[in-house]
Amino acid sequence: MTQQGVRWTADQVLALAPDAASREAAGRLATAGPWSEVGSTDGGTVWGVCRGGGGGPYRTVVDVADASGPACTCGCPSLRYPCKHALGLLLLWTGGDGAVPEGEPPAWAERWVSGRREDAEAAAGTETAETGAVETGAAGAETAAGAAGDPSGSVSRTRDPVAARRRAERRAERITAGATELEQRLADLLRGGLAEVEQTGYAWWEETAARMVDAQAPGLASRVRELGSTASSGPDWPVRLLEECALLHLLDQGWLRRDRLPQDLAATVRTRVGLPATADGPAVRDQWLILAQYDSVDARLTTRRVWLYGTETGRTALLLSYGAAGRAPELTLPVGLSLDAELSTYPGGGRRRAALGKRFAPPAPVEIRPKGVTPSQALARYGRALRDDPWLESVPVTLEQVVPVPDGDSWQLADASGETALPLTPAFGNRAGLWRLVALSGGVPVQVFGECGHRGFTPLTAWPAGPGQAVSLT
Repeated sequence: MTQQGVRWTADQVLALAPDAASREAAGRLATAGPWSEVGSTDGGTVWGVCRGGGGGPYRTVVDVADASGPACTCGCPSLRYPCKHALGLLLLWTGGDGAVPEGEPPAWAERWVSGRREDAEAAAGTETAETGAVETGAAGAETAAGAAGDPSGSVSRTRDPVAARRRAERRAERITAGATELEQRLADLLRGGLAEVEQTGYAWWEETAARMVDAQAPGLASRVRELGSTASSGPDWPVRLLEECALLHLLDQGWLRRDRLPQDLAATVRTRVGLPATADGPAVRDQWLILAQYDSVDARLTTRRVWLYGTETGRTALLLSYGAAGRAPELTLPVGLSLDAELSTYPGGGRRRAALGKRFAPPAPVEIRPKGVTPSQALARYGRALRDDPWLESVPVTLEQVVPVPDGDSWQLADASGETALPLTPAFGNRAGLWRLVALSGGVPVQVFGECGHRGFTPLTAWPAGPGQAVSLT
């Protein structure tokens, strides 16, 4: 269902699901039994009526050809987006066995699609630099978490440059006071010895994090909470806690001495402590291959990460979008397709994070794959990236010609020669994606995209040795 008339694969549809429960429920709806009045057009619309167990039947429409991105509507009361009915309908359509025939859409489907596209065209005509970002209005995970307590982030209040500068100065003073207090707290903690951490419990960390929120430094607060979860978290936790305390101390000192830092490193420090930033880089148009999409969920925020690869520029970019607790972010891009669009980068070391600008066409199939490297080259890339951002957890890397092999109780990705290998992160070893990767390989070298960091390599997407579609591992 693209301009080339090619249908999506089931993996690309399931990559849109907000969580595992939605994927499972969608699978049960991917048969003709619950559906009636189904149909599709070569213009990018799929519709149907699903027999519901609650207040159904539910009219469901999915528009996958709009340049502003895949969207859907459904009569069900679900808060998840896309809902299980939209996903199930798309899975039924991907089968290509005539279960969803082509035809003219009913009036209720046509009204929704036409109205949505008219609204998108009107919005595109009035879009400004202040409101054009597609990242759902948040400048970063830490910034989004702290935005409620920082009215200076409001667009309407930043149009007066003098007032904006004064607010920025006041916030910088509060962050400086918070960083100074945090330095004293870390010194007291280490002076007393890490053995006391087990006795104090999590309350000390949460109270310290709350002080950083009061100082309008949500990035510092987030890292303090991570320290609290590291304490007493398993074997060698004192070593890991000491390492994280050192990184937090380095970030504190970076903020307190930011005027002496190189420009890009100073921008990285500002972002890490939680200050908002704008995508000030020039807009770059490319055919962006959608490499991976996955969500990170905590009690307050759902963060969606989408990795893109420029097929012409060779650049790798990260899109971030956010949803309030319990709701999935609206930005959804199908893995394995390409997007003709403009991206603008944010400041900071590496400039990988970007804002999605104008889209010129809906996502479409592409045969190009990202260029790959060896495991040793991936580690070297991560080492170089740490010079620009010492707090970087990982870098995006595509491994070429690697085979998943067991390594005791864990797994690793070894190159075809068997000379070098990267261990998989422990968390990935407990996911179903590991077995999908092993089955895809079957002992044969494959191409794998993922994130390489100090904890190991986390596979996100893989391609078979020969021709074939990308397989999402998240």
